Amino acid sequence: MTEKFDVKLEGKTFFPDPSLREHMRMGDYELAYNEFLKDPEAYWEKVAEELTWINKWDKICEWDHPHARWFINSKLNITQNCLDRHVQSGKKNKVALIWVGEGGEEKILTYRQLHREVMRFAAGLKSLGVKKGDAVCIYMPLVPEQIIVALACARIGAIHSIVFAGFGTRALNSRIRDSAAKIVVTADATIRRGKRVELKAIVEEAVVNAPSVDKIVVLRRTKPPMELYSEIEVDYYDVLKDVSECEAEVMDAEDPLFILYTSGTTGPAKGIVHTCAGYMVGTYYTTQNVFDLRDNDVFWCTADPGWITGHSYIIYGPLLAGGTILITESTPDYPDPGVWWNIIDDFDVTIFYTAPTAIRMFMRMGEDWPRKYDLSSLRILGSVGETLNPETFEWYYRVIGKERCPILDTWWQTETGMHMITTLAGQPMKPGFVGKPLPGVVADVVDNNGDPVPPGKGGFLVIKEPWPSMMRTVRNNEERYRQYWSTIGKYYTAGDLAVKDDDGYIMILGRSDDVLIVAGHNIGSAEVESALVSNEAVAEAAVIGKPDPLKGEIIKAFIILRKGYSPSDKLRSELIYHVRMSLGPIAMPSEVEFVESLPKTRSGKIMRRVLRAKELGMDPGDVSTLEE
Repeated sequence: MTEKFDVKLEGKTFFPDPSLREHMRMGDYELAYNEFLKDPEAYWEKVAEELTWINKWDKICEWDHPHARWFINSKLNITQNCLDRHVQSGKKNKVALIWVGEGGEEKILTYRQLHREVMRFAAGLKSLGVKKGDAVCIYMPLVPEQIIVALACARIGAIHSIVFAGFGTRALNSRIRDSAAKIVVTADATIRRGKRVELKAIVEEAVVNAPSVDKIVVLRRTKPPMELYSEIEVDYYDVLKDVSECEAEVMDAEDPLFILYTSGTTGPAKGIVHTCAGYMVGTYYTTQNVFDLRDNDVFWCTADPGWITGHSYIIYGPLLAGGTILITESTPDYPDPGVWWNIIDDFDVTIFYTAPTAIRMFMRMGEDWPRKYDLSSLRILGSVGETLNPETFEWYYRVIGKERCPILDTWWQTETGMHMITTLAGQPMKPGFVGKPLPGVVADVVDNNGDPVPPGKGGFLVIKEPWPSMMRTVRNNEERYRQYWSTIGKYYTAGDLAVKDDDGYIMILGRSDDVLIVAGHNIGSAEVESALVSNEAVAEAAVIGKPDPLKGEIIKAFIILRKGYSPSDKLRSELIYHVRMSLGPIAMPSEVEFVESLPKTRSGKIMRRVLRAKELGMDPGDVSTLEE
């Protein structure tokens, strides 16, 4: 029962300069939240009125549990809001995108230039036969073309499915097949730590047994250019059309915008479907109000568009708000641990949004590296992906923010599309607590029955009311979608354990399901286990997350071997490599233990919590359902 979780809530509170609130877009949290509660639909309508619509809505929201429709019967195209309206309003020569390559290369695109490139590639997609409603898989490094392709898809009503370029063949194939992608857009390679990492070779394997794929578009970045197979492969630049205009497709509010696959607790990854209008309003609203985005800001989110953070706060949110975004292909410690601080110094980055894993890595390397650079341009620091523990918070605040930049810890998910809980700039900050629900969000901590738990008592984090950017379904799995809204009462169950203090601040305690969070990336236990079992030596497998001071969690695998195979260091290495090749390096187990049996319920379900409790020396709890 959740009542067993007692959490010590005492800790430091950091009070920002009182004048900070006066200059923020949303300076008075209580006033804004009360305005929302008074009339939720009017609150969201006021936000939506700031954007451009082809046709306005008949009604703001229709809630038929567990399905919501937002801005009903409205017509729009999200790229008109990301690009056209800024070009037409005098921002055409404002910098939209700054790219920094690992070798120091730079590329800068104004809104006029980005608009033109998006239209050119959109027209090219049409020439390849891509129509409204078709799926396009994007498997690319973090280069400007990745963003151009995503926006081009949205321009013509194609549904983009961006797959993180760190995933391997098996993971990519499953996502191509599930989305029924007609086109795959990739690059010959990405550059990581000075080395070329092949991408096209992975795509070539992944499209085997993927009958939906008609063409592979390849961005050839290296010289001499690699050979393409003419019957299916097309050069990126050959797709570009010399056009001055590619009309934006008229999209209904509830038309799909993209599919993004996120790790599930059982079975394959879940294809989370987001739609045009609600997602647009939610990401615009949070970018404006959480980050307080201003006209002269340079916004750097260090995520990859292969994750929801990159979708919402690299591509759509900042461009909807007319901001300047910075992206880089570089890793944070190559060629030295000063590379990111040098970028902030060089480009006068004002808003820096990264993951606790990166901050902890910098902590280990000491304070001398950031002190070599001028970080005075920074005014807001953000955190995303996992819990920002107090020690890391304080280092970030003191060493990077110089005790003057507010830290915005943010809780949200692929499924939510936008920030849900945070501490707004200007509000008191409590290290370890993510903050309060944003105006527009009704969140609470409840017990198994859906009843609120008292402050200091752990429970389940739930969202009680619909919000515009909520996912609309899980592709090809309506039953899984309904589970989100039926596990605890009729609330959206986030899958996280949490606790609330007397002031309403929420602390995230960890996952309540079998999703692992490694370096801020959600990895499904089932996907890793499936990859292991696909090896001929493995009969059964179970994986757990173990706490790690740098990555948050590492993966440990427990393996039962098939008859005729014996444990060995060589086999252990082979299995780790097998996962790497199947799912990519982020899913590699750090530890492998060969066992004779696994704890299971009488129905055959592996009890991972028992394995984890034993590994960490904890009480495994109720084991009455285990087999004898």
